[in-house]
Amino acid sequence: MGIGTIRYPGGSSVSIAALSPALQYAAPTLTLNASGALAALPGEWFLQYHGDGWVTTSPLTDDLRLGLEGGWTASTRTAGGQTEAPYAVAELLWAAPSWGVALGAGPSAGWNDAASWVSAFHARARAWWKWRRADWSASLEPTRFLGAWFTDVNAGATLKRGTVTAGAWAGVRISSAYGSKGAVSGFLQVFVSPRAALEVGGGGFLPDPYQGFPRTRFFSAGVRLVGGRAGVHTDPIFAPLVPERRGDSSVVRFRFIGARAVAIAGEWNNWQPSPLAAVGDDVWEGTLLLSSGTHRFNLLVDGEWVVPHRVATIADELGGLVALLVVP
Repeated sequence: MGIGTIRYPGGSSVSIAALSPALQYAAPTLTLNASGALAALPGEWFLQYHGDGWVTTSPLTDDLRLGLEGGWTASTRTAGGQTEAPYAVAELLWAAPSWGVALGAGPSAGWNDAASWVSAFHARARAWWKWRRADWSASLEPTRFLGAWFTDVNAGATLKRGTVTAGAWAGVRISSAYGSKGAVSGFLQVFVSPRAALEVGGGGFLPDPYQGFPRTRFFSAGVRLVGGRAGVHTDPIFAPLVPERRGDSSVVRFRFIGARAVAIAGEWNNWQPSPLAAVGDDVWEGTLLLSSGTHRFNLLVDGEWVVPHRVATIADELGGLVALLVVP
């Protein structure tokens, strides 16, 4: 919930009050998102809503899999003015815990009540990776729109250090037919207590040719209240893994019946698998040097990535789940 001001290019402005709910469902091969914004403008209401989904197959060969993403964005004003913009992209992905690349293409379309439906061919090449405790991403997206091409080039990074999360993104649209332009934005979140965070963001958005929205700039500031410790939501049935302390080391154990090889990978080693030792009775053990705090990890069992059973998990930035380990 919040209040704000919208300023138009001519210098006029209006005050608004807004409600912006958001929902997310995340599983290892499926992510669903829904969000909206209901704003009270002077003498009218504005509603914008968005939904998208991302699903992948199980690995076809090693780290190769197929993926499908689709979404729908729409808006309406009670005083007149409606827009819609659906899209879909089918992808071929090579994905590992610390990196991934994808190539895909699909249709996209848009409409507003001042113009007829338009459609386009949209291709996408993207990559993501983890480096120096930051999550990086980049994409190249050529689009054939109304008989001419434009290409969006995007890059961004998100860094998490304790109670602080910072992110920055930049995008450039390159086109001889529609003109070239760019936009940058940033975000900072600081938890001042386990259940409250201060947030600030700002930057700009490129024009949306499908719905007819112009290029815009924004600034926001707020307080986020959360129901879990440090903003981490875990399955209420399971708790994070707490390893056994052995001097300065942490000892972890997992049981996999019939496994031939088990390795662990996490943030502490840049997601590089470290083999665990078989100690009998299908138990695999490893000794780790970890700092106090919460760490994200997963297991590699006989060449396949596995989320350990009965351990709390959270959604990662790549659309999957990672387990949580807490060192007191």
